[in-house]
Amino acid sequence: MVKELIINSTPAGVTIALIEDKQLVELHKEQINNNYAVGDIYLGRIKKIMPGLNAAFVDVGYEKDAFLHYFDLGPQVQSLIKLTKIKRNGSVTGTLLDNLKLEADINKAGKISDVLSKNMLLPVQIAKEPISTKGPRLSSDLSIAGRYVVLVPFSNTISISKKIKSNTERNRLKKIIESIKPQNFGVIIRTVSEGRGVAELQKDLLDLVAKWENFIKKLPTAEPSKRVWGEMDRSSTLIRDILNPDFTNVYVSTPELFDDIRSYVHDISPEMEKIVKLYKQKEPIFEHFGIEKQIKNAFGKTVNLPGGAYLVVEHTEALHVVDVNSGNRTASKENQEENALQVNKEAAKEIARQLRLRDMGGIVVIDFIDMHKPTNRKMLFDYLRELMLLDRAKHTILPPSKFGLVQITRQRVRPEMNIVTVEKCPACDGTGTIKASIVLMDDIENNLNYILREQNEKGITLCVHPYIEAYITKGIFNLQRRWYFKYGQWVKVKEQSAYYLTEFHFISSKDEEIKL
Repeated sequence: MVKELIINSTPAGVTIALIEDKQLVELHKEQINNNYAVGDIYLGRIKKIMPGLNAAFVDVGYEKDAFLHYFDLGPQVQSLIKLTKIKRNGSVTGTLLDNLKLEADINKAGKISDVLSKNMLLPVQIAKEPISTKGPRLSSDLSIAGRYVVLVPFSNTISISKKIKSNTERNRLKKIIESIKPQNFGVIIRTVSEGRGVAELQKDLLDLVAKWENFIKKLPTAEPSKRVWGEMDRSSTLIRDILNPDFTNVYVSTPELFDDIRSYVHDISPEMEKIVKLYKQKEPIFEHFGIEKQIKNAFGKTVNLPGGAYLVVEHTEALHVVDVNSGNRTASKENQEENALQVNKEAAKEIARQLRLRDMGGIVVIDFIDMHKPTNRKMLFDYLRELMLLDRAKHTILPPSKFGLVQITRQRVRPEMNIVTVEKCPACDGTGTIKASIVLMDDIENNLNYILREQNEKGITLCVHPYIEAYITKGIFNLQRRWYFKYGQWVKVKEQSAYYLTEFHFISSKDEEIKL
């Protein structure tokens, strides 16, 4: 399987597309100033204790209080509370935990009111980003993830990924980590550690210890409800978690981000630095790799399958429902069962992709086409489980019910990716009233005159629909050339196929949209 990452940087943020065999399987968006990302650590203030829920609501600066359940406190929360108090009192100056006497683990069946109290300050980590009407979900069982290992404070346990099967390799990794880990820190050894040497593991662990020390240094002066330590940006986090020898290319659209990512890949996996490449074509990067078209095809309510069948995807507050339809696919009565199996397998492949692509979480119910043979139902169930092995999110799949429904629960830590695929009417701009297209060029020229002469902007770019771009730039005595003689500077004209016909925007030399 050929894997590629396509990273598009814009003034609004960064969009990352994961491609497998030229097919889009994951899409991640990171906005500028993306607060409350999974892994960020805040100094929370306990606002309410809810004994009935055995949980607390915590102020972390979000518009709604975040939710912290007793089960998410972590067994060593008393040690964390103790460390926070002595650090903020200034009684201890060290940054490691060598001299800290760990408290006893809390009772697994205990009450949150026995541990926390109103207005207490407690470092908490974002476990789930704000989703829909809910605030962030928190954990006080802190951890800091690296490329090969995860650092867990207030523990001395070494855990190893279950995906590392060899006992010899498990023992080797455990001995290495035991010899280099600091006291009172636990370590989780990740799957990608398999076969790695002492130097690589030690460097990764030392980087994580440095991040912990950075957090501890900020803790005494940190403002309540503010972020104390932040995860890396989404592109670096994604590369850290999924980069492996299967990847052939990582294309980046801007030189600044290219330098950052190449430097990061050099640090974590020097042999793969050469696959990071700067995209230099004039055509927008997502259009060049066909991603824009795949997004439009994949994110609608109806998703067409190659054989003529299609899926209907519906979303509610509680769950997601996927209906499988055979469409115009025809079959004789003799092979109806076989035809249903083929359509269902085709649908299962697309559904596994859709779950990753849209990052659908919670409960997903799939209504497959009815099949009468138990062997076929089991074959479909096994096929779907095999396809879902590529999904990094934790999930559980139940066998088909007697009504032919398959239920999936999938971990949800970020809001679902939702992209509007229907476009505005080019005539009415979605208003229901028609604006005369004959005045479009007058509008553009009036705005252009204001920007260049009133605001004295230099080096601007006009972004328009491809038809309008052709109208402005084609021919010897075209409009673009006339503007040059009129205003004394060249106005770049850039086509944007995603725009509707009469849409236009002006971009400054700093790559920021000029608000009109």
